[in-house]
Amino acid sequence: MSGTDKAGNKAQEVGGKAKETLGNVTGDKSIRDEGRSDQVKSSLKDAGEKVKDAFNRLMGRTRR
Repeated sequence: MSGTDKAGNKAQEVGGKAKETLGNVTGDKSIRDEGRSDQVKSSLKDAGEKVKDAFNRLMGRTRR
């Protein structure tokens, strides 16, 4: 996984946690759910990148 992808995924995760917290504090279920959704998307992107990396290692390729 490239550093840019990793940083972007982490930023999305952190932003999602912030939205979830804001939604919990204000009682806004929509913002809370949006934050949770952002966190799930980030996790799925991370998983996809890890699968790509594993495939490339298996095939003897390296990603730059």
